[in-house]
Amino acid sequence: MPLDKNTKLCYVKILGQLTHSPANYQLPITNYQLPITNYRLPITDYQLPITNYQLPITHYQSVAPSLHNFYMPNFLLELGTEELPASFVAGSVQQWQELVPATLAEQSLTNESINVYATPRRLAVLVKGLPVKQSDREEEVKGPPASSAFKDGKPTKAAEGFAKKQGVEIDALEVRATDKGDFVFVLKQIPGRMTADILVELVPQWINKLEGKRFMRWADGDLKFPRPIRSIVALFDDTVLPIALVSGSDTVKSDRISQGHRVLHTPPTPEMGGVSIPQAEDYVECLRAAGVEVDRQQRKIQIQAQVEAAATKQGGYADITEDLLEEVTDLVEWPNAVVGKFDDGFLMLPPEVITTIIVTNQRYFPILKSPEFPELLPYFITISNGDPAKSAIIAAGNERVVRARLADGQFFYKADLVKPLEDYLPKLETVTFQEDLGTVRAKVDRLCKIASLITKQLQITAAEQAYIERAALLCKADLVTQMVYEFPEMQGIMGQKYALACGEPEAVATGIFEHYLPKGAGDNLPQTLTGQVVAIADKLDTLVSIFGLGMLPTGSSDPFALRRAANAITNIIWAAQLPINLHQLLAEVVAEFTAVRPQTSAELLSQLYEFFLQRIRTLLQEEKNVDYDLVNAVLGENDPEYTERALRDLLDALERAIFLQQIRNDKTLDLIYETVNRSTRLAAQGDLDKVELEPKTAVKPELFQKSSEQAFYDAVVQLVPQTLLSKQTRNYQQLVDSLTEIAPAVSSFFDGPESVLVMDSDPEIKRNRLNLLGLLRNHARVLADFGAIVNRF
Repeated sequence: MPLDKNTKLCYVKILGQLTHSPANYQLPITNYQLPITNYRLPITDYQLPITNYQLPITHYQSVAPSLHNFYMPNFLLELGTEELPASFVAGSVQQWQELVPATLAEQSLTNESINVYATPRRLAVLVKGLPVKQSDREEEVKGPPASSAFKDGKPTKAAEGFAKKQGVEIDALEVRATDKGDFVFVLKQIPGRMTADILVELVPQWINKLEGKRFMRWADGDLKFPRPIRSIVALFDDTVLPIALVSGSDTVKSDRISQGHRVLHTPPTPEMGGVSIPQAEDYVECLRAAGVEVDRQQRKIQIQAQVEAAATKQGGYADITEDLLEEVTDLVEWPNAVVGKFDDGFLMLPPEVITTIIVTNQRYFPILKSPEFPELLPYFITISNGDPAKSAIIAAGNERVVRARLADGQFFYKADLVKPLEDYLPKLETVTFQEDLGTVRAKVDRLCKIASLITKQLQITAAEQAYIERAALLCKADLVTQMVYEFPEMQGIMGQKYALACGEPEAVATGIFEHYLPKGAGDNLPQTLTGQVVAIADKLDTLVSIFGLGMLPTGSSDPFALRRAANAITNIIWAAQLPINLHQLLAEVVAEFTAVRPQTSAELLSQLYEFFLQRIRTLLQEEKNVDYDLVNAVLGENDPEYTERALRDLLDALERAIFLQQIRNDKTLDLIYETVNRSTRLAAQGDLDKVELEPKTAVKPELFQKSSEQAFYDAVVQLVPQTLLSKQTRNYQQLVDSLTEIAPAVSSFFDGPESVLVMDSDPEIKRNRLNLLGLLRNHARVLADFGAIVNRF
């Protein structure tokens, strides 16, 4: 029989009382006085309406268990805070979406659904369909060895102590055999606890385990949170659970009073001062009625729809970036799109300046003419958290702010254009790059040298080299312009604009902009050769210089973003197919650095090699989706020859890794794995150089004793030209095909009628056979170190 809300509340109260006070419980609700004693029929089959009365119950044993299946309460927790940082709001939602289900599962508390809500002034979680109490469970506990628990069949103090600790009688102890001998065990019956009691313990954990930046203390206690916590709503259906957060002399206790919108909500009475939540499941609707949309996803949908509608009304198209949409969602509780306007004259500014002011500084949405023609219109859209009736006043205030910022930008832009970009170079000597590394001007000199080293490795024209040298020289000049000083996020962008304005070639201007790319994960890579080379030079200078000071990244600490720099260098080389020998380039740059700083650690170069290998390994696994063992097979494990090969030719390392994953996926690898891997493992016991490919110099056919040896040898002789061609053209499919063809000959060598014992008692024969296997290993090593590949079939 389905129960309505009031009936369910009645039952949870009965169950709670019966659990704690089981004798002759009397709870009259209305005037209905039918006593029930020794009632045995499960309550779920009871046909009389129960909604409006309660019954005196004495012999409740058959009734109470059925209440668990009858009633599944909901739980609401809301933390009311002062305005939270937008980044923390989004992050806390994700954390609670993982933490709350995990901790409930640990307590064996099932549920129908868990919803996490958040606004700038609150974090909340609503758990629906919880059990009233945990299920009873059994727990097996291992005790002392039987030999110490019992002597001559009688319990010792060890047994008595174990029994007492577990709260059981001696008779409950059992002796069981284990791998380590006989031990005493006890099977404990653990009654389930009331869910409400467990939630009271869990809530402080949910709060204290939230992580974020810049946590603060308030009052005079040690409790930390991004902003002060002012209220707690903790409802188990309609019952307030007793929860308190103590921070020194400040204590916040739970109740059912939340807070509505600061502007839009007016309490029904001055005494009430907030929003009373009758029941946990009423939370979302109660707050909506008070001008707060607690559902973050709904706010986001509303904002996008309002912005798009407002832009259409102005005859344009809203430029909605995901980052801005996410941030604005966490800045308001009841979104209201307001359109503002700025003077058409400001459109003479570079559009990046306008959008930086509107988007980055003010968190407004710009309006474009159309998606096909992304020209700015003189309008912007702000998402207000104020009264929609006051939209005109809000728009006017926003327009004053934007007008002032755009006027500043216009002044800076005109002032910066008075002189060419090159004239700003001397001022870079007043800007410190790093205390021990000197000025930004000194960094420019270093990256110019590195760019020159890179161009020597590339087959490029004189014009391309000239563009690279010029872009390298000017790439940091805009840092000391007034515009970039006021808006640092415009670095590179304004360098490009000013370079074009003073007549620099477009390739140089584009290179200045692109050398900062990528700015983060997923960002665009430089598309021009000039931008690619200068970007690599800039990032490589930072890596070598900071490493040279001994400031290596540790754990999550990477203040100079060195991991990102190494990732960027690798991805640029891969994407642009640049034939750069990174092994040689690093050695040359380190030599330049140590020539100026002879006190530099002798381990600097090896540290950089290892650092790049770690980043390449991570990129191959996480971005290229190559299995870890195949990555090891390409980069080598404690194998200097393979390590050097990967750094000498990053393009080849990438191709081999992707190819290996491909032949694993299509099962081609299975055809050669067994024979090559077996040969590789045995060859390790020989002394043949790992780069030798020529059979005629490594094997003596006159020592052969079986026809299988000759067949193996002949197959390797035929393999040589195929391997050399594959190595030259990077057509590794050709090598795999050739290895597949000789697999039968290798199998006969190991297991056929004419098979041989590799580890022969004659050292010459043994060495000859190991060299034969070593040759096969070496040919396979042109593709990968098969000894590192894990058998997956």
